[in-house]
Amino acid sequence: MKQQRYIIFTSVVGLALGLMIAQLVLLQIIGQENAREAAQGNAFRMQRVLPARGGIYDRHGVLMVYNEPTYTITVTPRYFNDDRTALLASLLETEDSIVTAELESARQWNSYRPSALFQDVSFAQFSRVQENIFRLPGVNHEISQKRQYRTRARAAHALGYLGEITRDELEAPERRAGELQYRQGDLVGKTGVERRYEPNLRGTPGIAYRIVNVHGLEYMQFNEGLDDEPPRDVFDVHLAMDAEVQALAESLFVNKRGGVAAIDPTDGGLIALVSKPDYDPEIFSRTLEDSTWNDLILDESKPLYNRATMNLMPPGSTWKPFMALLALSEELIDSTGAKSTVFCPGYHPIGRGRIFRCLGTHGHMNLVEALTHSCNTFFFEMAARMNVNRFKEYAHMFGFGELAPTDIQEQTPGLIPDSAYYNATYDYWSVAHVMNLGIGQGDMGVTPLQLARYTAAIANGGVLHAPYLVNHLVNTATDESFPPDDRPESTRIPIRPEFFELVRHGMRQVMEMGSGRLAQIPDIPSGGKTGTAQAPGQLPDHSLFVMFAPYDHPRIAIAVQCENAGSGSGCAAPIASLLAELYLKRELPDSYLMRLRMERALTSSSASESG
Repeated sequence: MKQQRYIIFTSVVGLALGLMIAQLVLLQIIGQENAREAAQGNAFRMQRVLPARGGIYDRHGVLMVYNEPTYTITVTPRYFNDDRTALLASLLETEDSIVTAELESARQWNSYRPSALFQDVSFAQFSRVQENIFRLPGVNHEISQKRQYRTRARAAHALGYLGEITRDELEAPERRAGELQYRQGDLVGKTGVERRYEPNLRGTPGIAYRIVNVHGLEYMQFNEGLDDEPPRDVFDVHLAMDAEVQALAESLFVNKRGGVAAIDPTDGGLIALVSKPDYDPEIFSRTLEDSTWNDLILDESKPLYNRATMNLMPPGSTWKPFMALLALSEELIDSTGAKSTVFCPGYHPIGRGRIFRCLGTHGHMNLVEALTHSCNTFFFEMAARMNVNRFKEYAHMFGFGELAPTDIQEQTPGLIPDSAYYNATYDYWSVAHVMNLGIGQGDMGVTPLQLARYTAAIANGGVLHAPYLVNHLVNTATDESFPPDDRPESTRIPIRPEFFELVRHGMRQVMEMGSGRLAQIPDIPSGGKTGTAQAPGQLPDHSLFVMFAPYDHPRIAIAVQCENAGSGSGCAAPIASLLAELYLKRELPDSYLMRLRMERALTSSSASESG
């Protein structure tokens, strides 16, 4: 009996000790963080001091994006009394249910840390809350900023926008590393430069230590502020973009759909990047209503879609300079001699009595003449002679069919077919499929950014640069300047320089004698190529144009893509011409002459071309 009582007694004591040890483990190890924060909260508080987000400047130092101070009401749920919900809702002029929902979201994140409850509140609302702060334990504020836009250039898809951080973003390892860096309710870059350079633009928040009472109310600095840490590591971003060229491009695309990319051929800097239709980035600098967001994502014109880097369509005749370089390099045709021409009777046979038509009967054409007059027959023949797998290899040399190494994150690689693609896509395919590639039609898709990069490589004689938006970063505290540390090296395309020069000459002839002559910049020689790409169904063709200028020392290469706008010389060419003129001359003709040039190009039937 004694033995049984002893076993029961020791078991009870052992169980009690086990429970005590488990509770100690729970408090000391598992719940250490919450216990520490709760204890600290009764003595002092680490309050974030958010730095002003870095500004964004164009290549000439013109400020494009800056900050305007705004007030954010925060709450530490641990100290908030739910019976004060109605009071807080009244002060903020909102519904009790909204405050309750925001409080619950803050509790789910962390009850012991301040969370943003309401952002961008008016000064009147902020003042009312401050006057009643003694009645609202756990409520505080942060002075933050909202983005403001200073230039006529929206550059919405290039610059991007800020949005409230999601739970997945908040729990990402790089965000959890610093407990004061990000919190529920914070704004982070969602797209464009704002997203890609988020760590640089945001910087590291500072810390202000404050003595608080048992109700969570601050009443004095800790150690007279000597231990406070100022914000640091904020950088202004300086772009390669020219804000004036960007603004003009956007204005020329009013009521149009498409994209523009303009590149500096000397280094790959993006002078302009336009996607239309777009959106007003200022709507993201204030509280975004659900209805506004739904309007954006449901809009059939897809204003959030970056056409400049993602819109795939056949390149049309803008592809012919590429085909000329491939043909010369693969010895499909000679640059001089007896095998340097192709005869154009106005068509090209494709077998079984079928033909592909050319829009002219050109007779014997050499390569430069074929480029000048955009002879389809010549380039049908080049495609018929080539190996389609080599075709894909050459396309990759110029950056087609792959993502560009750039600081633009929203991209599509495009489509460049090879034999494996045709085998997987068609039960039967023939030389006709391949011949279509010679004039930039058929199963292929490229973006304006890819076309501009390829044009820049032709302009500079064969150097393929990595396109980039951000030129350098400037530390706002020290004024030290730093280039982005991950910009890829440029590559040289393995095609002989004399072949590039021959194709460049053909593109100059296009601007002086061919379909691009109405887009020639007064007093500035250039090279270019128009293109008309077939649209599916019964829709009008797409208008495309590529150009570089000046001819001898190119400083800008442009690709313009107008959806369902007809011939390349009609919509795309005059837009590119005016952008290049503004960039090179720093001025434009008066509005009457500019409008006249646009109208002449749009109505000129002699400027239309095939492919």
